[in-house]
Amino acid sequence: MTQMKPIPDPVLTEPDGEHGATGADHAAPARRSLLSRLKAIDPLFAALVILPTLIASLYFGVFASEVYVSESRFIVRSPSKPNLSPLGVVLGGGSLVGASEESEAVTEFLSSRQGLAAINADGYATRAWGNPSIFWFDRFGRFGADTGEDLFEYYLDKVSAEDSSTTMVTVLSVQSFDPQTARTINQRLLEKSEVLVNELSDRARRDAISFAEAELARSRREAQEAALALGTFRDREGLIDPELQASAGLQMISKLQDQLIAAQTQLLQLQTYTPRASQIPFLRTQIRNLEREIADQTTQLAGGRGSLSSASVRYQELKLASEFAEKQLGITLSAYQEAQAEARRKQAYVERISNPSLPDDSAYPRRLRNILATFVLGLLAWGVASMLLVGIREHKD
Repeated sequence: MTQMKPIPDPVLTEPDGEHGATGADHAAPARRSLLSRLKAIDPLFAALVILPTLIASLYFGVFASEVYVSESRFIVRSPSKPNLSPLGVVLGGGSLVGASEESEAVTEFLSSRQGLAAINADGYATRAWGNPSIFWFDRFGRFGADTGEDLFEYYLDKVSAEDSSTTMVTVLSVQSFDPQTARTINQRLLEKSEVLVNELSDRARRDAISFAEAELARSRREAQEAALALGTFRDREGLIDPELQASAGLQMISKLQDQLIAAQTQLLQLQTYTPRASQIPFLRTQIRNLEREIADQTTQLAGGRGSLSSASVRYQELKLASEFAEKQLGITLSAYQEAQAEARRKQAYVERISNPSLPDDSAYPRRLRNILATFVLGLLAWGVASMLLVGIREHKD
């Protein structure tokens, strides 16, 4: 009996090559559709929008290192100068005011190379900002052996000090890639600022005391020289006080003139009533002696270079110079005592309002906002560039 062979199923017996060709026919249109869509994208849009947004997404979303900000706030204070008026003493004497000059000096110090040297004396800032764990684009030293100028520019980008003109408060902000290093750098800058203010105050006090001491020494020397010149004049001229001696001489001349008048009157009476009186020769002699004595006394008072009048002029000059030197010595002594009292007070100091903070969350980068900002700026650039290209094409046409 002959057996019948089974009829093969057309579907099951379809060659593998033909079945595989059917699957490729389904995938080919999808690939052609994707390629056509990519070709349909404007190259300018891709260059100005898509590519920058992709780069920004990679950088801000994946690679950018976390940046922490430590802040501190302080004010530079100094005792206000006392107002000597009673109203000023009642209203504002002895108060504390902001020291604008010292505050400006601190701000300039924080943005100077001295500020960088103060925190990087042991290389702490270089290690904190140049740690290999930080993303290459963000850390210091990404181009190899950077110079000190490069470090200073990097420092200015990471440290800022802002003054308030109304409150006189200075806000010091330090950025770093680790919370602890940010606070440490802020603390070091704040301590160095306090040292700077103290040095400025000490220097001002030393200068004030030194100047007062020099003025006091000069005034003392001038007073001694004036007193010595006056004493030398008295010894040389044999006079204690020409004015007193001149006053005594005038009194003597006045008495002699009284005696002369009395003698002349008596002589006139005798010559009138008793011309032969024996007292007439005596009175004439007495009158001549009185006139000679009055002339001598007058010559001593104002008769020439050796008279009391000429000596009195020089004496007055020396006396006035001595009195002026004594008064000047008293003024400089008071100024010296005031400078010493001012030196005992701390003229300026840093008062901390808030110590350097330890951030518990990163402040930068603002990832989503930066990506969106890149996308928006790309759109704006693409729009402007597209309008320019359209204008150029129309101009050519």
